Amino acid sequence: MTSFLADAYLWVKALHVMAVITWMAGLFYLPRLFVYHAEQVKAGEPTDKLFQTMEMKLLRLIMNPAMLATWGFGLLLVFTPGIVDWSMVWPWTKAASVIAMTWFHMWLAARRKDFEAGQNHLTGRRYRMMNELPTVLMIVIVLSVIVKF
Repeated sequence: MTSFLADAYLWVKALHVMAVITWMAGLFYLPRLFVYHAEQVKAGEPTDKLFQTMEMKLLRLIMNPAMLATWGFGLLLVFTPGIVDWSMVWPWTKAASVIAMTWFHMWLAARRKDFEAGQNHLTGRRYRMMNELPTVLMIVIVLSVIVKF
């Protein structure tokens, strides 16, 4: 298996990067949809159903598969011999940030269910603030992997 991973390294890495880009796009866009949904739409209005459909499809058809692909290809990279030196700090900061990013994804999924149930209680301002979290985590992840601090 390790020989296969070494041979497929560049392909796995490329697929991982594509999955990350797709996941990040969703992590940036879904909270922005929530901002507009919370600020400009009342529960039960026709526009409410439109927003719910957009949010559900973004999460289920794009973000969930991208998150799973990111994790899957990332774990394949972790198990590729010679790629990760666990005695350094960077793999730990990256791992912690990816776990935090996954928590944020799940938090967004729970907020989508709140909108679906007509029970959203968060403001557009709160969603704007939460929308900064993936940016901070992305910075930590990229610096961890590229600079290897």
